Amino acid sequence: MTLTAPPRLLLVHAHPDDETLWTGGTIARYAARGVQVVVVTCTLGEEGEVIPESLRGLASDQADQLGGYRVGELRSACTALHVTDHRFLGGIGRWRDSGMRWERPGQAGALPEAHPRAFATGDPQEQTDALEQVLREVKPQVVVTYAADGGYGHPDHVRAHEVTVAAVARVPEVQRLFYAVPSRDVVVKGLDALAAAEGMPFDLPAPHELPSVPDETITTVVDVAEHLPAKISALRAHGTQVRVWLDQWDNGEGVAAYALSNGVAQPIVTTEHYVLATGDPRGCESDLFGGLGVSGTEPVGDR
Repeated sequence: MTLTAPPRLLLVHAHPDDETLWTGGTIARYAARGVQVVVVTCTLGEEGEVIPESLRGLASDQADQLGGYRVGELRSACTALHVTDHRFLGGIGRWRDSGMRWERPGQAGALPEAHPRAFATGDPQEQTDALEQVLREVKPQVVVTYAADGGYGHPDHVRAHEVTVAAVARVPEVQRLFYAVPSRDVVVKGLDALAAAEGMPFDLPAPHELPSVPDETITTVVDVAEHLPAKISALRAHGTQVRVWLDQWDNGEGVAAYALSNGVAQPIVTTEHYVLATGDPRGCESDLFGGLGVSGTEPVGDR
């Protein structure tokens, strides 16, 4: 199959920082290869828990200014990942972060009462229409979002999945839809490396306490080792939400982890993982565009 248009990748994420946590290496990889990368974020992340004590007055139960602050963090992260086209679904501030509560380690659920503008309880038809409009404008061949469970149950992630699936079904230019997922084997190996490292400042979880999927369900493994410096810079840009720790790190080599406000370590690894939801699977084992005949996805320096 040969594409008749330049390669375009569009990613749909729920909150600022999700683009980096879930797909930061992939974004940086394809941006470096000349692919037009578009990131769509569904909320401003207003309900996030703030890590730095000096900024906790921004939180939703205080000044409620966190969403605007996180817009700046997202812009800095996009710069680190070399994303030049970022959009908020429905326009900035249209839908609000729905919040979540932990039901058990690694599994989130909805809050008993949602904000009137909460994304997860908003009109799914309006949300789908808004994303369809973006898809028809951008015309991406490849779209990425979360799996049906949202990765770990967050209601905004689940709704992002539902809206993306519905919108993609309306736009024939989209040739592949992928779900970003964590690899169980890679999570286990990453935690083993963190357990052996000295001075790791975060709480080390058991493997089952982090989201992951069986590796036999994964269709695509993207090597992002070369682009981990960009991903780490983007993680650091999300300073209200993410802490980063590096051990003997040198140009992609070493042990690295991040933690959210719960202080639980998650390994930073050299691959990102996907499940092909729709589209031709031939050639996609290590490349989201593999087999589509895209001449624009080789490294820029190799042209």
